[in-house]
Amino acid sequence: MICVFDEVQRAHDPQMFLSSGAPRPCPEKPARIDALLAGVRRLDLPVEAPPDAGMAPIRAVHPDRYLSFLQTIHDRWRRIEGASEEVIPNVHPASRSDGYPKSAVGQAGFHMTDTSCPISGATWGAAYASAQTALHAAGLVLGGRRAAYALARPPGHHAFAELAGGFCYLNNSAIAAERLARAGRRVAILDIDLHHGNGTQGIFYERGDVLTVSVHAHPERFYPFFWGYPEETGRGEGEGANLNLCLARGTGDEGFRAALGQGLERIALWGADMLVLALGLDAFAGDPFAGLAVTTPGFAAIGRDIAAAGLPVCIVQEGGYLCPELGDNLAAVLGAFR
Repeated sequence: MICVFDEVQRAHDPQMFLSSGAPRPCPEKPARIDALLAGVRRLDLPVEAPPDAGMAPIRAVHPDRYLSFLQTIHDRWRRIEGASEEVIPNVHPASRSDGYPKSAVGQAGFHMTDTSCPISGATWGAAYASAQTALHAAGLVLGGRRAAYALARPPGHHAFAELAGGFCYLNNSAIAAERLARAGRRVAILDIDLHHGNGTQGIFYERGDVLTVSVHAHPERFYPFFWGYPEETGRGEGEGANLNLCLARGTGDEGFRAALGQGLERIALWGADMLVLALGLDAFAGDPFAGLAVTTPGFAAIGRDIAAAGLPVCIVQEGGYLCPELGDNLAAVLGAFR
């Protein structure tokens, strides 16, 4: 197994987000990288930087209007008298089918679902590098590797085609899956983050060529609140190609693995020949978000369960926040694929 990582990803350093009405320090910090790399080094995995595959594979998932917004909004925002250092929306449309404004403030509200995805001058470069990391990991698996790990940061699974949210800007897992699908593979995305992969679901919701499965804390009282319910099964050509497995708050190893088993069964029945694992480590009992109660040995068992499916797997880092065990938890999962 190879770990793919680009040092450019460190430059994105969001300062705050709004939680329950209160401004708080953003937990999606560059220090996450060092904690995750510690887990990679524990397994003595080689680390390589990705080549630049350009914009075309990103455009396959995200439209030009949104990509232009991400690349230019910080400079435009800072020209507003009295504007904050980071782009944070303060107005949103009732529907994204409403009018598209020319105003920087209006476009921020249009393209950002919440206040947890602040944009600084370094955000675009880091998000672009994160997407390239996922693309290269997908390419390694296409080239015959059993598994490759993309240390993708900022994460991506809350980003829709035209929406940033939940610390995410470009949907790295979707970009990797799209590359695999265009190479003729039958792809399933398995998201095991604490939070539902709402952006990933949204991108593929009306498509039948990529199966999306998410195991997560039930959204009725947990982020992202509006997506991730069991009755969301896809629409049109995508009907039946989306599976949400919701867990009660505080669910531990046994309950998580039971849901995971259901997801893996669906993936096998669907006939996937390649897997994108959207790897969140924030289901850990000691994670700052404290939603589920998976242990470090539990993550090792989860890794073994997924490896036993026998599919080539592109592993893309999603959540998992600073705690002493973050690197241990990553090593526990990746160790199953060595």
